[in-house]
Amino acid sequence: MTERTFEGFLLTRNWRDTSDGVELEFWFSSPDGPLCIMVSGENSVFFLAACDLPRAREVLARTPYVDFRALSLRTFGMQAVTGVYFRQHRAARRAADALREAGLEPLEADINPAERYLMERFVAGSALIRGRPRRRGRHWLLQDPAVKTGDYRPTLRVVSFDIETAMKGHELYSIAVHGKEEGGEARKVFMVGKGARQDFVEACATADDALQCFLDWIDEFDPDVLIGWNVVNFDTRFLQRQADRSGRRLLLGRVRRGGYWRELDEEGERFTVNFPGRVVLDGIELLRAAFYRFESFSLENVARELLGEGKLLQGGGRGEQIGHLFSEDKSRLAAYNLKDCELVSAIFETTALMDFAVARSAMTGLNLDRMGGSVASFDNLYLARLHRAGYVAPNASREQTASPGGFVLDSRPGIYDHVLVLDFKSLYPSIIRTFCIDPLGLALGLSDECPEGETVEGYVGGRFARRGHILPAVIKALWQQRDQAKSVGDEPLSQAIKIIMNSFYGVLGTPGCRFFDSRLSSSITLRGHQILGRTRDYIESRGHRVIYGDTDSVFVWIQDATSDAAAVSAGQCLESDLNAWWQAQVREEFQLESALEVQFETHYKRFLMPTVRGSDKGSKKRYAGVVETRGGDRLIFKGLETVRTDWTRLAREFQEELYRRIFMQQDYADYVKALTARVLAGELDDQLVYRKRLRRKLADYERNIPPHVQAARLCEVRGIAVPQRGDWVEYVMTTSGAEPATAPLAPIDYQYYVDRQLAPVADGILGFVDASFADLTDKQFGLFGQPE
Repeated sequence: MTERTFEGFLLTRNWRDTSDGVELEFWFSSPDGPLCIMVSGENSVFFLAACDLPRAREVLARTPYVDFRALSLRTFGMQAVTGVYFRQHRAARRAADALREAGLEPLEADINPAERYLMERFVAGSALIRGRPRRRGRHWLLQDPAVKTGDYRPTLRVVSFDIETAMKGHELYSIAVHGKEEGGEARKVFMVGKGARQDFVEACATADDALQCFLDWIDEFDPDVLIGWNVVNFDTRFLQRQADRSGRRLLLGRVRRGGYWRELDEEGERFTVNFPGRVVLDGIELLRAAFYRFESFSLENVARELLGEGKLLQGGGRGEQIGHLFSEDKSRLAAYNLKDCELVSAIFETTALMDFAVARSAMTGLNLDRMGGSVASFDNLYLARLHRAGYVAPNASREQTASPGGFVLDSRPGIYDHVLVLDFKSLYPSIIRTFCIDPLGLALGLSDECPEGETVEGYVGGRFARRGHILPAVIKALWQQRDQAKSVGDEPLSQAIKIIMNSFYGVLGTPGCRFFDSRLSSSITLRGHQILGRTRDYIESRGHRVIYGDTDSVFVWIQDATSDAAAVSAGQCLESDLNAWWQAQVREEFQLESALEVQFETHYKRFLMPTVRGSDKGSKKRYAGVVETRGGDRLIFKGLETVRTDWTRLAREFQEELYRRIFMQQDYADYVKALTARVLAGELDDQLVYRKRLRRKLADYERNIPPHVQAARLCEVRGIAVPQRGDWVEYVMTTSGAEPATAPLAPIDYQYYVDRQLAPVADGILGFVDASFADLTDKQFGLFGQPE
């Protein structure tokens, strides 16, 4: 067949050692259908300083098929570099270990051949692939094609799936699938046993038959992506165990390929899985990666918040309900199973999560299903550019010196009218751009080859070359891409770029990063300290008062503002003047162009800066205020009880209403008294539940046993499902201590809630209006806490 060019978006990557060299396998989604790219005869490579070559030859004298080549590259120490090439990647890893044991330092030895192949071609998600295709069933196969970067954004074929199982033991009840196709939706439930009456249900004699029918359906529908809720660590892992018990493989990959599992923790509870040609994406992890925040990431809670609807079974004891339905009403179980799939599909659509995943992959070069991975994404963006500049990367430093954190100005507690928030747009990325902060720039700036006049002074001994750096240009390009994405309303891409840019400081400040150097990270944070302090001084020289500052924001009290319009006008003037002032300061002091950009972000009509509980010192990262929106005035809380999941709904709702009344200058005393009386009278029991996640296994809590663990340990003796690591525990405080919320035996300790939930919330604001919780309630309640 003649050559042709395909556009593709990367789904999976794999490598394998062969006798003829390393073989690479890449699967892409394309407008022409799935593409499988096979690249043969590749080498695995790492680098050494050329001065170490004689010793390296001795150490590797018995290693077959190793090749040393002089390269026109240098280390960060400005030494010449030798490339060390192997026909098998595993041999390269063994050789790197042997060299380390001999006291040598192989560089970039941790990068596998598939990653290096894509990285050196600047392929991050999208690619242009030219070769001679051969048709293989539903996909195209291209052997040793030419591959280069592209800009294709795919429309991925997606299936949501979910399983139902027995609450205990390893018994599969059903598997549901839901996907979009031309002309409508694909909906199916593979049910073990007969009895379900819906036309979308396929009855299967055994669990193994249900699994096989599911695998056959997936093969026929041929999705690019499988989605679900905790879909890797529960659903897919459960099906893998089902397959293992039957002596078969879980062939969920394309062309009926099995998966490769990798443990992420020592307990064997968290995994990733790679099925060639097909991606498994977990909705919970992807929402977290996109910085969504929910009180609970349960499917029920997220669906209620985002869609306004939830699961078909409600309340506690859901495991028992599912078991009962499997025995007595398979039609309802099938509907329940399918509904969960549909909810996941709807959440992905409502939040544009698939678009976010694609944008993130296109920016970082990471696989669609790779969550976290900030260090790896930095490598993908940086290493190929570093090699083009003529250098290889160092290994991670053993240095453990941490850089200072973000600068927090002391707060001035009180209730204020007209407080403005002025925010530096992407402060740390803009500092990197402005002051030439860069790993290669640091190596060049500290070398004898760079005159001092050609450098920018940093902190803790850092010095950065004014030319030859890489990261400032990368950030500038990302910044422009984000502005363009925002201008056309591409929110998923804009969010992905923002997350990536803001991750750079964290990466450079992480000892696990190969470029970690305290001179790099400190030159970012300490410059931020300087910028925030000088910004405060400038604002106060203009007659305003800065009452708080945190990393990249200052909170300014416009004391003389007589109206909302006057305060907003003052904010607009400060934004314009500060930007001009910083441009002039950077040009005059450093002979550089400033990328610092101040934005007037928020006008609080009324604002509370609280004290640290139990003192008169101003708090940090905790405040509340009233802002004007199109729908009217709205309360905003930061770091206070109303936004914390470890406080009860009683405390959160009490705080919101109390603050609203005080901010709006309405009566609050009668409200405090009445609510306290209702708590003591047992009228608000449904609001007294605490929720806290188990971070460890129950058996691992030995010395200090917190309340939620005490309650969790009572579950088994009371016939309730015992929470596992990672689960949420719901409990109430009784006169006997913490007990499970669904089955408390002792009476609820109402005075505990008054003292520990209502009083702290109230006293966080009442002191600023010359009142206290005790003053308001002591006269109303007698010695034993009952209304007089």
